[in-house]
Parts: sequence; C-alpha cells; structure tokens
Amino acid sequence: MLLGVFNSVGKRVVVTGIGAITPIGCGKEAYFAGLKTARNGIGRIARFDPEQFGSQMAGEVKDFDPVDYMDRKDARRMDRFCQFAAAVAEQALADSRLDLGQENPERIGVVMGTGIGGLETLEDQILTVHERGPGRASPFFIPMIIANMAAGQISIRHGLKGPSLTTVSACASSADALGQALRMIQREDAEVVLAGGAEASITPSALAGFGSMRALSTRNHDPEHASRPFDRERDGFVVGEGAGLVILEELEHAQARQAPIYAELIGYGSTLDAYHIVAPAPEGEGAARAMAAALKDAALEPEQIDYINAHGTSTEYNDLYETKAIKQVFGQHAYRLRVSSTKSMIGHLLGAAGVVEFIACLWAIKENLLPPTINYQNPDPDCDLDYVANSPRTARVDTVLSNSFGFGGHNTALVVKRYGNN
Repeated sequence: MLLGVFNSVGKRVVVTGIGAITPIGCGKEAYFAGLKTARNGIGRIARFDPEQFGSQMAGEVKDFDPVDYMDRKDARRMDRFCQFAAAVAEQALADSRLDLGQENPERIGVVMGTGIGGLETLEDQILTVHERGPGRASPFFIPMIIANMAAGQISIRHGLKGPSLTTVSACASSADALGQALRMIQREDAEVVLAGGAEASITPSALAGFGSMRALSTRNHDPEHASRPFDRERDGFVVGEGAGLVILEELEHAQARQAPIYAELIGYGSTLDAYHIVAPAPEGEGAARAMAAALKDAALEPEQIDYINAHGTSTEYNDLYETKAIKQVFGQHAYRLRVSSTKSMIGHLLGAAGVVEFIACLWAIKENLLPPTINYQNPDPDCDLDYVANSPRTARVDTVLSNSFGFGGHNTALVVKRYGNN
C-alpha cells in the first residue's frame, strides 16, 4: 500500500494563503468572524421564487459582486461557480503574498473540485434553445458549464502552467482537490498549488432533484434552524453555495520567501463504499477506512487528534454512521474528541464543502477556537459525542481531521496540524 509512503520521503506541505466566499461572509476575515459569532447564513431563497418547492431555503452567498474581482466582460463569460473560483484565487494569492512575477509558472499547479459545475448556465441555456431555437445558444455555453473551467480560468488569469486537475467526487470534490495537490507537491511535480473548490447550485432544477430524493430539510417555517447536524429532529440537509481556495506550498519554498504559514497538511485518505449511489455504507465502514488511511498517511495515532470537523450533513443516516465511524476509528478517545459541523451555519456547499470546512479547521488552529454545531437542541442518543453545541469553544487545537463524504460512496479525510510553535 502507498497510503503512508509520501509522509516519510515526500516534501512537507504548508498552507500559506486563504480565500473564502461563504453564506456567512465573503473573504477570509468575514468568514472567520462568522465562525466566531456562530452566525447563521441560512434563510429563504432569494435568487428565485421557491414557493412551489418542498424545501424553500438555502445558504446563499450575500454581498458578492464579481466585478470586485474581474471586469464585467469576463464575468459575463463565467458561470457563477467560476466567478466564485476566480474570486477566491485572487483573495488567496493576495493573502499569501506570492509574487507570481518572481515564480516559475511551470512549477505552480491548480487543482479545483466541483460536484456539479455550471448548473445555472446549463438550465438557462437549455431553456433558451428550447424556447428560442439553437441559433440563440451562447458561444460560451459549453465553456461556462464544464467542471474543469474553474481551474482553467484561474490558470488563464494568472498564467499558471504547472500540473492541473479537476476533481469531481460529489461532496468530497474539494477535499480530494486538496489531497491531490498535497501529492503533487510531495512528488515534486509542483512547488505551489492553488487548491480548492467552488459550487453554485442553488437553482430550480437542483432544488427539485434533491427534493425528489427527500434529501433536503423541509423546515420552511423556521429556516434558520433547519440545518441541525446530529440533532434528533434533523430532517435533511440545506443546500449552500460558495467557494474556498488555499495556497499549498512546499515548506522550503515558503520559508525561502518568508511566507505566512497557517498550518501543515500532513495526511490524506480516500476510499469508496462500493455500496449505493447515494446512501452511506452501513455503520460508516467506508468513512472509517478513510479516516484510518489519513491517520496512517500522517503517521499519527488516533489519540493525537484534537478535533474533527465532521461532514455532518443533518441527514439521518450520514450523521449516525459518521458518529459510528468515528467511534470505530478512535475508540474511547472518540468521547474525548471535540466534533462539530459548520454545515449548521452555512448549509451544504456540495463540491465546495470540503475546502471551506478545511479553512474552518485552519481558523480553529490559528485561534484555538472550535467552530460550533449550532441548532443542536435535542440530543440523539445514537449520536452521543461532544458536538461543540451552539457556541464556539476555546480549546488548544494542534491536530485536526476534516471529513468529506459524497454520493457514489466517496469518502475523504484530511489531517492538518499546527506548524512550528505558532
């Protein structure tokens, strides 16, 4: 097996820049402030009239204007998910103080994840073709919807010519993007990788599709309390949108330019359930193997993990089986661990969830504060761990595990630790 080989012989990889666009804030500082105040970013959908849908709420991004990051012509040629991706790349590059003019562009890679891609554009263009004829389709239709265009746009805008990938593993997509970027640097295929994910799937067809699966919360009378991971009265997830991107950098390269270092990414585990197209494997068997693989890759014992940022979707079986998987991997230490789900505040960002939650882990390490699971009011006897209920909690956080699981049985876990003595 190769799960642990890179840790002993590969390059060390650190995080030197952050970009975030979320339902509780645009930009790193706004997102962090939202986590600190346990802000709720979920409400009734405003982008279109949701009255006919069973679930009428979402975690929408507010106060985002693409022209803050690009000119209007470029913005019109991008789907909303690509606009988000381009924006978080700008934020992260500025945060990292990386001078691209002084770097070899062939040694800088881009890896982005998305679960669905340009769905808003797809819906719009299908209606246009059917209602107005094929001659009215936009020449940018295909480039705007394809999943790889987030990475492509970032590369084009910044002249980055290193290795590039797009990961599409449902709700594990952007976590896998970080894991694959880690491997690129460990193998010395790149010195720097812009890694993250973007999603903008709050659309009528997405709401209809997820709704027909009965995957969404229908707590329309009380949207702010609809996303309630691990709570006994959870009734489904709340769809969200947004993007996150981190600058991953080979340690010696970062040190040479005196870059700010947030933390060190040390472990990545990826598994498949081989069970069902949407349901998680019973007892969280695949999730447990992903967590164990990430720990092995990081060369850590379970007792060395301080906090888990859970996938925690607010669905019946995901929360139950993730809890069981944590117990399986961590044993009695599971009851000493702090576990929380930031989806309670921002909803489920689908393919962008992994990176946005990874960024919350960086905040936890930086501030020694644990993001809470808000709306946790009615304990489920089968979900009996410490879920950091309702308010952030002060705690020394040195080593964190972040979980991301997706339809199709994808399971991904990442391990990040405090760098040096910061």
